[in-house]
Amino acid sequence: MHPEKKRGRDKNSKISTSVLFVGTYQGSAMTEQATDVVAGVGVSSEGIVGLDEPKKMTREDWRKKKELEEQRKLGNAPAEVDEEGKDINPHIPQYISSVPWYIDPSKRPTLKHQRPQDEIEAQYSSIGEWYKRGVQETAATKFRKGACENCGAMTHKKKDCLERPRKVGAKYTGTSIAPDEHSQLQLDLDYDGKRDRWNGYDPEDHQRIVEEYAKVDLAKRTLKAHKLQDELASGKLDHAEREHDSEDEDEDKYADDIDMPGQNFDSKRRITVRNLRIREDTAKYLRNLDPNSAYYDPKTRAMRENPYSNTGMNPDEVGYAGDNFARYSGATVTMAQTQLFAWEAYERGSEVHLQADPTKLELLHRSFKVKKEDFKEKQRDSILEKYGGEEHLDAPPRELLLAQTEDYVEYSRHGAVLKGLEKAVARSKYEEDVLINNHTCIWGSFWKDGSWGYKCCHSMVKQSYCTGETGIGINYTDCVPFEEGLMEPPEEEEPKSLLEMHRDKMMKEKKKKKKSKKNKKRGSDGSDSEDDEKKKKEKLKKALEAEDKWVKHIETIMQVDERKRPYSSLQEVKAPTEEEMEAFRMKRCREDDPMAPFLGQ
Repeated sequence: MHPEKKRGRDKNSKISTSVLFVGTYQGSAMTEQATDVVAGVGVSSEGIVGLDEPKKMTREDWRKKKELEEQRKLGNAPAEVDEEGKDINPHIPQYISSVPWYIDPSKRPTLKHQRPQDEIEAQYSSIGEWYKRGVQETAATKFRKGACENCGAMTHKKKDCLERPRKVGAKYTGTSIAPDEHSQLQLDLDYDGKRDRWNGYDPEDHQRIVEEYAKVDLAKRTLKAHKLQDELASGKLDHAEREHDSEDEDEDKYADDIDMPGQNFDSKRRITVRNLRIREDTAKYLRNLDPNSAYYDPKTRAMRENPYSNTGMNPDEVGYAGDNFARYSGATVTMAQTQLFAWEAYERGSEVHLQADPTKLELLHRSFKVKKEDFKEKQRDSILEKYGGEEHLDAPPRELLLAQTEDYVEYSRHGAVLKGLEKAVARSKYEEDVLINNHTCIWGSFWKDGSWGYKCCHSMVKQSYCTGETGIGINYTDCVPFEEGLMEPPEEEEPKSLLEMHRDKMMKEKKKKKKSKKNKKRGSDGSDSEDDEKKKKEKLKKALEAEDKWVKHIETIMQVDERKRPYSSLQEVKAPTEEEMEAFRMKRCREDDPMAPFLGQ
C-alpha cells in the first residue's frame, strides 16, 4: 500500500475513535477524568479546535457514569441540565443530546442543535398584520423634489404616471398635486395563515353589534317599566300581580327548569339530548301488526304512512296517523308560509327572522296579506270602472245559459254509454227512499217469479209489515200478490192415469217425427230461416203496435189530474220480450238527438 494512503487511513481512524469516545461524555456530570480528556483536545490561541484524540476513561469512571444514567432514568437523581437551564430527558439517546466534538467540544450536552434554528427558519407575517382599510389620503400643498412632474405624487415618476398628461405639469404650476398612493403590506403568510377564515377580522365589529343589542334591550326594559307605572297609576294592576308578572317573564329562564319528558338537559354544555322515545308511548311498529301496513324504518324510527289506512278508521280519530299526518297538520302549513314570507322579505331589505323575532314577523305577515287583498280589490275596481263589464261577473254558469257543455259522450245503438261520462240520473219530484212498516228496503227492491217485493223480508205483498230474517226463511209459494188474489182461481185438472200419460207421450213423439220428415223433404235450411224471419217480423209488428197504444195511453194519463190518476203498481208485471225491447228502442225519442224536432213532420 502507498505510504501516503496508509498515513491518511491512520489519521481517519484516530478521528473516528475520538468521535466515539467524546460522544459518550455528559456535560453536567463530567468526572475529573472526562475533564482531563476534554482538556487534552488541542485548542489554539486563535480559537481553532484541534482534532487530538481524547484520553480514555477508566473502568471505574465508566461504571459510575452508567450508574448515574440509570439513577436518572429511574428518577432517583436529578436530570441533566443544558446550557439554557432546561432539563434533558434521560431517556433521550446520547447521540442526540450530545454535541459532536468536532463542532464545539467545549459545549455542554444540549438539545438546541435539534430545534429549528432562527437563522435558517423562514419568517412569516404575524397574526396581527393585515392589509390597511379605509386609509385617508392627504395631498401636499406644494411640489416636492423627486416627485412626479405630471401629478406631483411621490410614489411614482413621470413615465409611470397613470393620470392624464397635463398641459403644464405640477412641477411648474405647484397646484392640484395628487395624493400619494398607499402601498399595501406584502404579507407572507404560513400554511395556517392562508387558511384562517378569521384572518384580518376586527373584533371591534362584533363589539358594535353587542352594544346595539344592549341598547335595544335597555329600551325594551325602560318601555316596560313605564307601561307598568302607568297601569299602577290607573289602578288596572295591583302590586301582587306585578310581582307575579315579573316572576313569569319569558326573557330570563333558568336551564334547570327545562325538564321535559324524554329529554336530558346538561346545564354545563347547554345542549339537549333526545332519548329514543317516551317509554309511556306505544311503539310505532306495534300500532298495526299487519305486515302489509305502513312501513317502519328502524334506522330513523320513522313511520311516514298511516298504520290504520287499511282498517278504514278516520285519521282524525286515531291516536297516531303517521309522521306525514303530523308533519302536514295543525300550524305546519302556516309555519312554512311564514318562513317563505320571511325569506322573501329579507331579500327585499326587511330584517326579519322567524326564530329571532317571530312576533314582528307575524305582524308584518298579517299586514302584508291585508294590503295584498286591498290592492287586488282596488285593482279590480279600477279596471271595472275604466272598462266596465261588471254585469258579466255575476252571470250564471255557462251550462245554464247555453244548455250545453263541452263534455263528450258516445252512445251505442242500444243507448249504453261507450265513451265519456254518463248523464246524471234525473231525480223524481216525488219522495224517494221512504221506508214504511219497519221495512229497511223500498217496495220493488226484490224480484222473483215475475213479481215485485221487499228485499228485507222477501214479502210479495205491498204495504205489508216487515218480518225480517224470519220472513226470508218462510216459503212464500202459497202467498200470491194482491191483484192475483182478486182473479178467479184456475180450474184444477183431473189427475191422469198411467195409460193416458203414455198415450200423450207417444203423440208428442209422433209429432216430432212428422216435423223432422217435413224438414228433410224441404232439403234446405233456407226455408226454415225465412220462416223464422217472417215470424220475427210479425212479432215485431205486433210489439210496435202495442208500443204505440202504450204511448197513447201514457199521454192520456198525463193529461189527467195527479190526484185522479189510477194506480199502476198493482198490475201484473212480466219480463219484456226481445221484440218488446226492440220496439221500445225504435220508438224512443232522445232529447239530445238533433233530428228529434223533424220526426213528426
